[in-house]
Amino acid sequence: MGDSKGVLSIVGIGPGSAPHTSPAALEAITSSDVVVGYITYVKLVRHLTEGKEIIRTGMTEEIGRARAAVERARDGAKVAIISSGDAGVYGMAGLVFQVLKDMGWKRGESPELRIIPGMTALNSCGSLVGAPLGHDFCAISLSDLLTPWPVIARRIEAAASADFVIGLYNPASGRRTRQIVEAHDIIARHRAGTTPVALVKSAYRKLEQKIMTDLDHFLEYEIGMLTTVLVGSSHTFVFEGYMVTPRGYTNKYTWDGNAIPGQTPGRSLVLDADADAEGE
Repeated sequence: MGDSKGVLSIVGIGPGSAPHTSPAALEAITSSDVVVGYITYVKLVRHLTEGKEIIRTGMTEEIGRARAAVERARDGAKVAIISSGDAGVYGMAGLVFQVLKDMGWKRGESPELRIIPGMTALNSCGSLVGAPLGHDFCAISLSDLLTPWPVIARRIEAAASADFVIGLYNPASGRRTRQIVEAHDIIARHRAGTTPVALVKSAYRKLEQKIMTDLDHFLEYEIGMLTTVLVGSSHTFVFEGYMVTPRGYTNKYTWDGNAIPGQTPGRSLVLDADADAEGE
C-alpha cells in the first residue's frame, strides 16, 4: 500500500449530457487519475478522461468495478467511479460501501470518500414531460435479477393502493417482458384507465424519445431498459401536452393567496438570519 491517502469519488453524472451534469461531478472526474464505470457511462464522459487510466466493464460486472475502484484508491490514487443518474439511486454507491465494509475500512483510513450527487432518471424524465412529481411519488425497479418478483409485486401493489405517482425503472428488456405487463395489471386495479402515463427513453441523450399516453394504452408502445415509465396518481392531469401532479394548493388557498374559509393559513419559517436581523 502506498503512503499517500487516496480519494474515491462516487459520482452521479446525471443523464450524461454535459449541461445536466453538475460542476462538482465534472470536477471530480477531471481531477481524478482513474475513472471506473460501465462502458456506456464512460463513453458519456470520454471528453473528460483523456490521459487517464480507464477501467470499464460490462453491465453485470458491478462487483468487479467496485472492488477495482476501492483498491486503486486505497493504494493512493484519485479515483472516480461513475454512475448515470445519482450513484446512490440504483447506482454504485451502495455496492462500494459493501466492498468497504467487507474489507474492514474505517473512517479516516485510505481512501477518503467523496459522494457527488447527480440528477436521477426521475428528475430528468420528469422535466421533459412537465411536473409529474409535484406530489408524493416513489421509484420501483422491475428488474428481478437481484430482487425476487413477489417482493417487487408487493411494492407495486402498496404504491398503487396508496395513490403514489410511480416511477418504474428497468421496466423491460429483450428477455424480460412479463414484469411490465404484471405491473400494469396491478396498478390498473387501483387507477382509472385514463390515468396519465409518460414513457421517456434516453432523456437528454441523442436517442431521446418521450410519449404521453395513459394506463389503458401504454403497453402498446415499445418499452425497454432505457425507458422510464411515469404513472400518474389519481390527481395527475394533462395540460397542453404536459403531465402535471398538483401539490394541492388550491384545496387550501384561493388564487389571490388567501386561505379558503375553514382552512388555516401556513406560517412562514423563521430562519436564524431573519431572527438576528429582527433583533438588531
